[in-house]
Amino acid sequence: MKICVVGCGYVGLSLSILLSLRNDVVVLDIDDKKIKLIQNKESPIKDTQIENYLSNKKLNLEATTNKNLAYEDADYIIIATPTDYDEKTNKFNTETVEQVISDVSKQNIKTTLVIKSTIPLGFTNRMQEKHKSLQIIFSPEFLREGQALEDNLNPSRIIVGNESKNSQKFADLLSEIVVNKSNVKSVLMSSTEAEAVKLFSNTYLAMRIAFFNELDTFCESYNLKTKDVIHGVAMDNRIGNYYNNPSFGYGGYCLPKDTKQLLS
Repeated sequence: MKICVVGCGYVGLSLSILLSLRNDVVVLDIDDKKIKLIQNKESPIKDTQIENYLSNKKLNLEATTNKNLAYEDADYIIIATPTDYDEKTNKFNTETVEQVISDVSKQNIKTTLVIKSTIPLGFTNRMQEKHKSLQIIFSPEFLREGQALEDNLNPSRIIVGNESKNSQKFADLLSEIVVNKSNVKSVLMSSTEAEAVKLFSNTYLAMRIAFFNELDTFCESYNLKTKDVIHGVAMDNRIGNYYNNPSFGYGGYCLPKDTKQLLS
């Protein structure tokens, strides 16, 4: 297949590299410096495995700033552009995603667009209603900064919105790059449900960090051993001994904006 990936951040570049092991992939970005680095087999982001794959693997990967070249004859166009949270409007700024969809629609290209950028609930359906000639689906990513390629190789699950044949084919594409295929389940659901999965997953992780930080504060206040209390709590299999290390409040790129979007 020919696959176009728009955006060469953690999500876009890691997917581009792994999908290019079995498919023809064109990664598109507006940043000429990033594109030139990729063309020279150098990574524009810090990720050890991405750097290793670019340098040492045989990839069917092309990088360009040319939209026409990238979109032409693409079986799938994956949108992985940034959607930062806008404090004034209380929602994600989805202009970059909408621009890609509009560009593809204007060129009258028959393809399937897969949104990987995090978006508000109902966004995919609104775009589908606006651009009826296209098939638009949402597939959430669950990646860590600096571990993006690793998390694509060993994902916790694969979720694809829209229960169509093209959605199943895309789920199969993602499954092909997984190391231990028997350990990873693919699930199809509506795109709005998939949007909700993304926001609720990150909000739960943020809540879990906040919970154990509060536990730590309580223990400090009453001169209790935090480690012992957490150990006793985590022995319950329903709670589990993971993601429970008190530290700073939750941060990074994803958790703050996704919790705000869900609250909105």
